Amino acid sequence: MDDSGSTVPRRQLGRYLRELREGAHVTVTAAAKELEWSAPRIWRYETGQVPMHPNDVEAMCRVYGAPRETIETMRSLARETKAHGWWHSYGEAIKDWFKLYVGLEAAATKIRHYETNLVPGLLQTVEYMTEVIATDSPQLSEHERQAKAEVRLRRQRLLARAVPRAPYLDVILNEAVLRRPLSDRAAMSRQLDALVVASQQHNIRIRVLPLSAGLYRWAAAGTFTMLDFPVDVREPEPTTIYMDGPCGAAYLDKAHEIQTYEDAWRSLGERALDADGSRELMTTIAKEMTDGT
Repeated sequence: MDDSGSTVPRRQLGRYLRELREGAHVTVTAAAKELEWSAPRIWRYETGQVPMHPNDVEAMCRVYGAPRETIETMRSLARETKAHGWWHSYGEAIKDWFKLYVGLEAAATKIRHYETNLVPGLLQTVEYMTEVIATDSPQLSEHERQAKAEVRLRRQRLLARAVPRAPYLDVILNEAVLRRPLSDRAAMSRQLDALVVASQQHNIRIRVLPLSAGLYRWAAAGTFTMLDFPVDVREPEPTTIYMDGPCGAAYLDKAHEIQTYEDAWRSLGERALDADGSRELMTTIAKEMTDGT
């Protein structure tokens, strides 16, 4: 098996190909016969065990009746399955609905997120995300900014879904996130109130790392997300570490990488306030924002 680079894009491509096949009501046996391949070959592709050539991906997509746009997107992702130390830049070929991270996020059973600067997208109010998007992308039209906000709001729905069961979201926020105001301090206060409400949901835990906590392990790593996947399947997917920035994103899933971030998460958890103490601090800062102190 070729294990160069991260297995993340291979697994995600396999998941999309399986969904396309099942959506077209094509069995593995029927697909194999049409493509003149063996059934195990299709299974290896769908479980992300091997990298795929874009032409093979296109052949499968055609059998499943996929539209041209989907085929081009799949070919683009297939090219990434061969990349070493895989980095993915958000290009035009990967549409919003197909962003690799969004698919992984939706498939996860647990999402652990440490944030140094901003309220995480899954917990942002409309007012908060509107200012973040406007600040990051001042060149966009109002319509384009609204479209970005709608994508974020759609992502938030996964926290309330019933089937499959919503993932457990475990968030640790640096205290600086809470104290960095929006231009409208009252809007920031409402965002903090929304965090308090969210933290009371059964599948959401929010803790605050106080500024007084001191150093924690691998503090230089900055913001990161850890995605855990179902374990009651034949080929369980490893925990995946995700980090992004203005020019792209990194996905890590090798054993030593996972262990490094498990250590960082444990160190953060030891220094963070508990859920009740975090709610108290968020409530206090929200009041300060409103009072203008």
